[in-house]
Amino acid sequence: MAQITAALVKELREKTGAGMMDCKKALTEADGDMEAAIDWLRKKGLSAAAKKAGRVAAEGLIGASVEGTAGALVEVNSETDFVGRNQDFQKFVATLSTLALEAGGDVESLKAMSYPGAGGTVSDALTNMIATIGENISVRRTARIAVGQGVVAHYVHAPVATDLGKIGVIVGLDSTGDAGKLRAFGRKLAMHVAAARPEAVTVDGVDSSAVDRERQVLADQARASGKPENIIEKMVEGRLRKYYEEVVLLEQRWMIDLDADIKVKQAVEQAAKEIGAPIAVTDFALFVLGEGVEKQESDFAAEVAATLGQ
Repeated sequence: MAQITAALVKELREKTGAGMMDCKKALTEADGDMEAAIDWLRKKGLSAAAKKAGRVAAEGLIGASVEGTAGALVEVNSETDFVGRNQDFQKFVATLSTLALEAGGDVESLKAMSYPGAGGTVSDALTNMIATIGENISVRRTARIAVGQGVVAHYVHAPVATDLGKIGVIVGLDSTGDAGKLRAFGRKLAMHVAAARPEAVTVDGVDSSAVDRERQVLADQARASGKPENIIEKMVEGRLRKYYEEVVLLEQRWMIDLDADIKVKQAVEQAAKEIGAPIAVTDFALFVLGEGVEKQESDFAAEVAATLGQ
C-alpha cells in the first residue's frame, strides 16, 4: 500500500477542487496513483475537473513574435510580478521571442543561440539578467509555428508592452486569400484560443489516451445509473461529442460572437468566403504564464498535514 502523504493530498485537491478528506480517500482507493484518484473523484461526482491544468503560480512574461509565415512564443519566469514591469527584463523577453523564430520550438537550442550585441549566448545573457535583477529567472519554454502560405497570427492578452503579457497565442492559417483579412481573422481566432483553451485543432488531434480515459470514466458513470449496456454505449458517444466540443478548437462554440451561435469551424468557413479562398487551421500554441508551476504554500500544506495527523 502506497503512503498517502500530505503533499499528494495537496496536489490532488489543487487539481480537482475536491475536499481534503475526499482526496485522501480517493488516493487510498487508488493506492497513491494520482490519475486514478482523479478518475475516482469524477466517478463519485466529487470533481468536475476534465483535465490536469496545474495551478498558475510563476511570474514573468510571455513574449510573442511573428515574421513572414512563422510565429513564436517564449515564456520567461521570474520570482515576482514586479520583474515583469522592469524594462530591461521586457527587452530581454522581446529579444528571446524574436530569436525563438529560429529555435524550432526547442528551449535548449534557444539558450545556445547568440544573444545580439552581448558577445555571448542567451544563457550568458540570462546569467547577467539574474545578477542584475537579483532574482532567479528561467527561460521555461518556447514554441514555433510556420505555414507554407498564409499567415501565423498572434494575440497577447493584457500586454504590459508590445507583444508581452501573461497569455500568448499563435495560430497557423494556411490560405492563398487576402493576407490582411486573413491576419485580422487570425487574430480573432487567437483571441478565441486564449479564452476557450482548446487542446487540439481537430478531433483526430486529441491524445488517444485522453479519449480512452474519458470514455472509461463516462462509461463507469453511466453504469452507476443502472442503464443497460446498449444504452450506455449511446450515452457515452453522446457525452464524448460534448467532450470534443470542449477540447477541440474547430468543434468549440465561437467565443468572439456568441450571438451568432456557431462553431469555430463555421466561423472559419465564413472567413474563407470573405477572403476568397479556403482556410486551413494548421496548428496553434497557447502559453499561460506559470501554468503547471507551483509556489510553496506552507500554511496550506500544514493544514493538510494536520488533517492527516502527520
